[in-house]
Amino acid sequence: MVAKKKKTETAPAKIKIQYYRSTIAFPTKQKEIVRSLGLRKLNQVVERPDTPSMRGTVAKVPHLLRIIE
Repeated sequence: MVAKKKKTETAPAKIKIQYYRSTIAFPTKQKEIVRSLGLRKLNQVVERPDTPSMRGTVAKVPHLLRIIE
């Protein structure tokens, strides 16, 4: 009988995103992007999985959001 190797589960990488500039006077699409990330208040920080799609979403509005390392 052959022993099976256990898969080591590593915690998925996370990024912290900070909402630091208001969406007033910016297009509705950019407001929707900020809201879709779960950001409601200025200076709020949320933690999201570090995936290419999440990085791309944040890259759409770099003037409104910061990635905190």
